[in-house]
Amino acid sequence: MMYFGKKDNIVRIEVTLGVDIGGTNTVFGYVDRKGRCLASSTIPTNAHQPAELFFERLHGGAKAILDNIHEKCELVGIGIGAPNANYYTGTIECPPNLSWEYVDVLAEMGKYYHVPVVTTNDANAVALGEMLFGSAQGMKDFIVITLGTGLGSGIVANGELIYGADGYAGEIGHTTVDLNGRECGCGRRGCLETYVSATGICRTVQDLICNTNEPSDLRFVSFENLTSKMIYDAAQRGDRLALEAFDYTGKILGIKLADSVAHLSPEAIIFFGGLAAAGDLIFNPTKQSMEEHLFGIFKNKVKLLPSGLSGGNTAVLGASALIWNDLKKQEIKFAVKKKYQ
Repeated sequence: MMYFGKKDNIVRIEVTLGVDIGGTNTVFGYVDRKGRCLASSTIPTNAHQPAELFFERLHGGAKAILDNIHEKCELVGIGIGAPNANYYTGTIECPPNLSWEYVDVLAEMGKYYHVPVVTTNDANAVALGEMLFGSAQGMKDFIVITLGTGLGSGIVANGELIYGADGYAGEIGHTTVDLNGRECGCGRRGCLETYVSATGICRTVQDLICNTNEPSDLRFVSFENLTSKMIYDAAQRGDRLALEAFDYTGKILGIKLADSVAHLSPEAIIFFGGLAAAGDLIFNPTKQSMEEHLFGIFKNKVKLLPSGLSGGNTAVLGASALIWNDLKKQEIKFAVKKKYQ
């Protein structure tokens, strides 16, 4: 078991283990209260293997990097971001791109650790990461949109992450753009993420190739080989079809964000992930479309911001923020209780 108490006369840095489980790779690292990642690593998720083998390998990888810092660190908690992870139950249920059907994360991690463990979906973890360490520091009402293979979202209102009644609130990526639109991996049609995501913009390029005569280098790339990075590079060269794809993507995202603003009245919406790295190519058309479709009382009030989580450990920081946030709540409750004893 790995539990580290304080040694006599030795001040040890409290750290949490942040874990981000992806369909291909899992990244993890140790993060202190200030958001500094002291050590990190990665392992292949091996999504086809049973979950218990994954958690055994995760423990081995985490122990290996902790060996270099354990003399000065105390592990106080573990935060795990994963697809279809439920904060309330501590489970992962039927995650996409993984062969696991139902995993009791708390039980699996309890085989190796005697510290608090919490889990939620990766977009929620990023939202807490932005609140503690990134662009949302000092904010109480904001939305994080993760633009990767799909579109995830995390919602914070009144300073609290919104989980909803069953732990799955905040699926903006699965709100409907077109009832008869593109087929989504969730089994429905016309979901926002089929239009606004790395995969979505590739589908938009293919539609434009089929439905317009616009000259473009992208016409010579098969759909199987096309990537959002290729589209970005083409847009940077002034390729008009690529630019039109970004404009279309931003227009749809802006419309749906205007709906979210009407529901939540956030101070800011923060973009995170690969497609967000396109900068003005995605920010400008999204902002223009959002302002055009906003209910009047919200116009020119909501900021669109890039992620403030920098470096190569952004996913680890998000997962770590999940447990730091819980630990902070416990400390506050303890302090209040002690005050009135």
